[in-house]
Amino acid sequence: MRRREAILDIYNLVLGLFLVLSPWLFAYVRRTASTDIWVSGALIVLVSIAAIIAFSQWDEWINLALGIWLIVSPWVLGFTNTKAMHVSIGVGIAVAYLALLELWLVHYPEPHSTNSAAHPPASTK
Repeated sequence: MRRREAILDIYNLVLGLFLVLSPWLFAYVRRTASTDIWVSGALIVLVSIAAIIAFSQWDEWINLALGIWLIVSPWVLGFTNTKAMHVSIGVGIAVAYLALLELWLVHYPEPHSTNSAAHPPASTK
């Protein structure tokens, strides 16, 4: 049985692939930025594939940590005010959001609602 939340792992996989390709797509000037974004993207791809194959909550916690790292890494590694910074922060926010959303959905699944058409009220006669 497929998890309904697996689509979020596929979105993270796509974001990771985008990060892996982004040093060539945007021709980053700083080698530090290229390496950081490429490695982070590759890790997101690997974690997302692992989550698609066999879900475990640690996958989402790792993606959350990677998303946060992508958000702060321009300041830590010194590539602020560059194209790489914008890509890193944008994708980092998306990856962190998807990881948090999936953790939320796993811990707080929507309650099964009763459909009035499927379950008509009992007759009072």
